[in-house]
Amino acid sequence: MRKTAHGAHPEGMEQHTKELSRREEMSVAGAALQGAPWKAAIIAGGGVAAADIALDLLFGSPEIAWSACLGITLFTLIAAIGAIARPNVPDRVTRQARLWSLRHPFRFALYPAAGAAIMMYPIQLVLDGEGVFGAAWDALMGGVMIYLIAGLLALTLKGRAR
Repeated sequence: MRKTAHGAHPEGMEQHTKELSRREEMSVAGAALQGAPWKAAIIAGGGVAAADIALDLLFGSPEIAWSACLGITLFTLIAAIGAIARPNVPDRVTRQARLWSLRHPFRFALYPAAGAAIMMYPIQLVLDGEGVFGAAWDALMGGVMIYLIAGLLALTLKGRAR
């Protein structure tokens, strides 16, 4: 871009914004998640996991690792999307973090997905008995799925970033 003689961008072009470091992005994503509907996420994730276990008991042997990871996935998606879908957050820091998350949906989605993958790993390792690498692979695939779904849903909400 060319600057005018006074150093300003011509015709009110967008002002330069500083890129955030990974640590700053993590802090901003965490601040946005403070506005998450945590009770709804816990109830939905726990309810789905319990229902899946109950259905497994009725129709065969329960796969507790699958049920727990399903519950973590739903919990994470509801928390992440609920955090950025709320239009009027009273807290200024949370509101600014929410706006950043809406402007950068896939950067935001990376952090809830990573958190979910970290929660899924010990479940896969202990309950599924797949070994260190198999559990890591399954947790990574769960995180990738959450990343894609949360990123795409956040992208659809991007128009709310005002």
